Amino acid sequence: MARLPRIDVPGMPQHVVVRGVDRQPCFFDPSDYAAYLEDLRAAATIAAVAVHAFVLMTNHVHVLATGALPRSISVLMQSVGRRYVRRINQTYRRTGTLFEGRFRASVVQSERYLLTCMRYIELNPVRAAMVRHPADYRWSSFRRNAGLESFDWLQPHPEYVSLGQDSAARTTAYRGLFQTALDANDVVAIRVNVNKDCVLGGERFQAAIAAMLGRRAHVAPVGRPRKAAIQSTET
Repeated sequence: MARLPRIDVPGMPQHVVVRGVDRQPCFFDPSDYAAYLEDLRAAATIAAVAVHAFVLMTNHVHVLATGALPRSISVLMQSVGRRYVRRINQTYRRTGTLFEGRFRASVVQSERYLLTCMRYIELNPVRAAMVRHPADYRWSSFRRNAGLESFDWLQPHPEYVSLGQDSAARTTAYRGLFQTALDANDVVAIRVNVNKDCVLGGERFQAAIAAMLGRRAHVAPVGRPRKAAIQSTET
């Protein structure tokens, strides 16, 4: 089956995931994480992308960002990938790539899922049992979005800005969002849509994106069950 073209809508946030080849590590030392963030900062400027949230895990990366131009997100990920892999290969005297050839991406309906997606990204280290609280993990955007440290190149999304009238109110409100667990259905929706390169949003939003781009924007339903499976449910 032919691969569907990417869903690329300038001005709309996208949740991007890139994984290490065969789920192998892509960070080996604290300096590697710092180098990736520097490469991400530089690439965001080149690609005209506003980065809203991120987390660097041992063998994969999540980024939530809005591109200003067509293919901005692709330019971002290609640029940071080239910069970072070149640096790692030189440092560790290795060859080849670190990352899977194709990153995953999901356009995010802002008013419904933007803040939920930010929480999902920044809670990754907690779900992985690496830390007890997202503030304890150094390589994510939580500390910046929660007002615990400065991170000048991260750009707040309007949905984040709407949390309060000033920075103090926004960061307080943002920290408050983490006092409740993510809805299990939202977690599934985020995972499925980014893995399938589809749109994270309501049915009307998905339909509007599909009409705009001329391609399916929702996750295709699973095919008809096999005959034996049908018979087993009828007995």
